Amino acid sequence: MRKIENILCVVDPTALEQPALLRAVRLSVQFGAKLDLLICDYNQVLASNRLFDSRSMKEARIEIIGQHEKRLQELADENSVTDLIISVSAIWDHPLHEGIVRHASATGADMVFKDTHQHAGFGLSALSNSDWSLIRTCPVPLWLVKPGKLPEPARIIAAIDPTNEHDKPAELDNTILHLSNIVAKALDGEVHAFHSVDTRFANVPRSPGIYVPTFFDSTELRTAMLQHHRSRFDEIARQNEITDDRTHLVEGATHETLPVLATEISAGLVVMGAVARSQLKRIFIGATAEFTLGRLPCDLLVVKPPSFETPVQIKHDSIE
Repeated sequence: MRKIENILCVVDPTALEQPALLRAVRLSVQFGAKLDLLICDYNQVLASNRLFDSRSMKEARIEIIGQHEKRLQELADENSVTDLIISVSAIWDHPLHEGIVRHASATGADMVFKDTHQHAGFGLSALSNSDWSLIRTCPVPLWLVKPGKLPEPARIIAAIDPTNEHDKPAELDNTILHLSNIVAKALDGEVHAFHSVDTRFANVPRSPGIYVPTFFDSTELRTAMLQHHRSRFDEIARQNEITDDRTHLVEGATHETLPVLATEISAGLVVMGAVARSQLKRIFIGATAEFTLGRLPCDLLVVKPPSFETPVQIKHDSIE
């Protein structure tokens, strides 16, 4: 994985607080990276149309972009830190996730930060359609930020799948662990490796309605599954210098066990991979992942395989 030299932070022009900006400033300083603040806006009413466009509409779009640039510069000045280079960018593009991906590609961003929001009273993340689309299409690590500060010390959970299930490329685990270690070093934190083994199907119920071969031993199957997963999990943890006291192989569904572990150790960040199904050639985010991401009590960093190519068309439309 390449060095983190350019960080892109997406700014919500409608929000008073910008937790993603605070994270991005901190990590930019620790990485020695440049920081680019971005507002991506679009209004269908003011969109260019050959039949109805007018000079006033064009001027309105330019004025909006100018206002965004002024707001971004104010944020840059408020968060100015010695030796930190901050640039600002306001663009007219849509949909939002595609505008972000296009800008990230054009500027050579190595990581993207973006805010998420909480469901009032439920403690769950309100991932927007743009968030899910970014998870599917952003070609660089995507850091989705929860409101509030990172816990100290910074505990980072690297969620891996060492058996390479779900069409997941083997190198993705190493990418996840490598990036987790880089972030932990920058935050003076620690990395915990996590893997969940769902053994429920091994416990086949013996009932008159279900035929189970007499040679079938669910206990033996469950034990064999756990041993197989444990062997691969321990191997990749050792290769990435994760100590035994920071490895967590648990039984159960990931969407249930991962949020529990994150809460138990007061994790500040979970690093996960988004994988492409080989036949569909797209990033797969299913119901299980949605349950998991919505219940995490901390930030989420989504990583793609090294071979991933974004489906977003990399083009740039001006506000003309």
